[in-house]
Amino acid sequence: MTWLSDFTWLSNFTWLPDLTLLDSVILLISSFLGSLLTAALGVGGGAFLIAVMASIVPPLALIPAHGVVQIGSNGARAWLSRSHFNSTIFYAFSLGAILAAVASVFLMGLFDVSWIPIGVALFILWLSWAPVPESTRPRSRGFLFTGGAVTTLATMVFGATGPLVSAWLGRANSDRWSYTANFSACMTLQHVLKIFAFIWLGFEFIEWLPLLGMMIAAGYLGTKVGLKLLGKIPEAVFKQVFRWVLTALAIKLLWNAVS
Repeated sequence: MTWLSDFTWLSNFTWLPDLTLLDSVILLISSFLGSLLTAALGVGGGAFLIAVMASIVPPLALIPAHGVVQIGSNGARAWLSRSHFNSTIFYAFSLGAILAAVASVFLMGLFDVSWIPIGVALFILWLSWAPVPESTRPRSRGFLFTGGAVTTLATMVFGATGPLVSAWLGRANSDRWSYTANFSACMTLQHVLKIFAFIWLGFEFIEWLPLLGMMIAAGYLGTKVGLKLLGKIPEAVFKQVFRWVLTALAIKLLWNAVS
């Protein structure tokens, strides 16, 4: 039997500690698809990516590794849509996010990392089925400041808070390109702050950088493809399918945790 017909070597190839080459390939594909989804539909890619990562990446590395990849994905999207950027929205949101990031450094030590996959699974189920209302009130500085603080605290624990940020930014009140630019800029800042917080807490990123770098590159390609599809995918039908995909991934995480 030749190596072309025997794929057991995939499970034996060590790419990173606790990861195989097959795991790494799955993460690269997921990074591409997650970025494509967010660019094309406005939200959802981060939740999809962390649901996949939570079944592969060790709990201690899950949130910071996801944050690094999301910096690349959201940063690329923010750059490619920069002509639609609104600095007033960003600065108000960022002030709350910065204060929350500082506070989170003192709160993170209270959590047992072994519970992170369970928390992520429950959070994804909530995002999938609970109503997350669009903001209909004016986007005042105080309102955006509160959104920056609340969602940044949430992302330190659950990672994928894109739908919450989307609700605070008032997606329903923006054209797609303005929403994409502002959402991407705010999410980029949020993930950058998260990385600094985890560095402060002592997380070692060095051994993860090769894989994370390739995931960022895959995410950039996904963003390029997704922006070309912006406004062309029938959102209502896709959201129903996507909801069940996220639900299946979350149930798998819970099953793994229990078993």
